Amino acid sequence: MNSDMRKLAILLMIASSVVISFSGLIVRILEVGPLVMNFYRGMFLMCAVMVLLVVRYRGATIVRVISVGWSGIIAGIMLAAAAITFLQSLTHTTVANTLFVLAAIPFVTAGLAWIFLKERPNSATLITMVVAFAGIVIMIGEGFTIGAAYGNVMALLTTLSFSIYAVLVRRNRQVDMLPAILISTLIIMAVVALMRQGELEISRQDLWLCLLWGGVMSGFTSACFIVASRHIVAAELTIFMLLEFALGPVWVWLFVNESPSRWTLVGGALVICAVLGRSFAEFRSRGSSRHAV
Repeated sequence: MNSDMRKLAILLMIASSVVISFSGLIVRILEVGPLVMNFYRGMFLMCAVMVLLVVRYRGATIVRVISVGWSGIIAGIMLAAAAITFLQSLTHTTVANTLFVLAAIPFVTAGLAWIFLKERPNSATLITMVVAFAGIVIMIGEGFTIGAAYGNVMALLTTLSFSIYAVLVRRNRQVDMLPAILISTLIIMAVVALMRQGELEISRQDLWLCLLWGGVMSGFTSACFIVASRHIVAAELTIFMLLEFALGPVWVWLFVNESPSRWTLVGGALVICAVLGRSFAEFRSRGSSRHAV
């Protein structure tokens, strides 16, 4: 049973990473500014999470939200901080710089999980992380620069914040941590509203795109992350996120005709092969063990 749930968790993480990898394409299509798009993305994500909670718990929804406790509140704060600093990084340094630093998320998460959860990643997981990181380095090629200190610091804060969030969700896997996402969206919306001084105009087309992005894609991805965290260790959870970095340029290339470089395709293929190879090996070993029994 545990083996089946672990396989399902891996499949959920792969599916969610593929779905959220279309975020870059949506950002390219949106005409509204980054702050406003994040406000409406957060609003629709909040609505999606509320629907999930009401469908699952009905009259006990408020009790479930409250029962998330301080761990859920801190997790929500960390997730909001990751989203806000990610935006700051993208607007103050190159995409390559941001991508390079965020590729360290699995390593930082593994370190924190090792220290606080006593979850030591196995050799196969470590090899996958190293190969995938090498793929990210190939993807960015010469695009990485040492400058833009503020943007690089923001990317580091994104990495640390999301890693803490992943470890908190894994540590409290016996509790439904979906309410933590509600907390993060409220924080994001409040921060953006203050920064924009209430000026949040958006076209109908952009509003529909934000609904797709936040209400459908981010809602699905967030739910998958929470469910998968109960069955696979924190380090493995974040490995699958690298699929988003690898597939994102492909969708923009196919649908917006924004041609990626040869090295972007080579590095992305390496990331995809590393993650899918690790998943295939997992399924094969679990299947062999079952037959042996």
